[in-house]
Amino acid sequence: MEDLVGIVMGAGSSRRLGRPKQTLAFGGQTLLSHVMSDIEEAQSLARVYLVLGGNCEEAEDSLSLQRAQTVYNDAYGAGCASSLLAGLDAAGECDGVVMLLGDMPGVTAKTIDDVVEAWKQSPSSAAVTNYRGELGHPFIFGASYFDELRQLHGDKAVWKLVDSAPEGRLTQVPVDKPLPRDIDTWDDYETACTMFNFPVGDQAHS
Repeated sequence: MEDLVGIVMGAGSSRRLGRPKQTLAFGGQTLLSHVMSDIEEAQSLARVYLVLGGNCEEAEDSLSLQRAQTVYNDAYGAGCASSLLAGLDAAGECDGVVMLLGDMPGVTAKTIDDVVEAWKQSPSSAAVTNYRGELGHPFIFGASYFDELRQLHGDKAVWKLVDSAPEGRLTQVPVDKPLPRDIDTWDDYETACTMFNFPVGDQAHS
């Protein structure tokens, strides 16, 4: 079994939402707990690191992790790439990393395992998930990509790396389900609750 490490981006400061999105009520638990419970069930991930930054104390207090370890990114204000770097540092030597988002419900353990298995069967160094024609997470990067990942800066840098990948170096893994959406605003949260048939929490308090 390859030593694949899950890196979960959970360090956002929730500026657009106006309150910690990690602790939003979501199906009887918090949003981040819901997302992590799916990720931790993925059999293809040898280890899982959850990168926290903004609102980290509140987020940690609300979590009950089964096997994931938390990593603190003190440069979280510099964008998503800084959290990826913190995750890479925690992962150390490994065969590859699976990049996931802590504010994106709907990425199931089965999806993660299926994408990893398809990536293993391909000759590509990296993979991105294709949800009915729309690209999304999880992203997979083999160890040959690590030096490039460490050079990234800002919020959309990983997408730029994916978009610029030459043919043959990145594979798109088809998944026959709608693209999961991340939650940045209250409208996003209400939409996600509706999709999952969960009650919407109070806008001021969880």
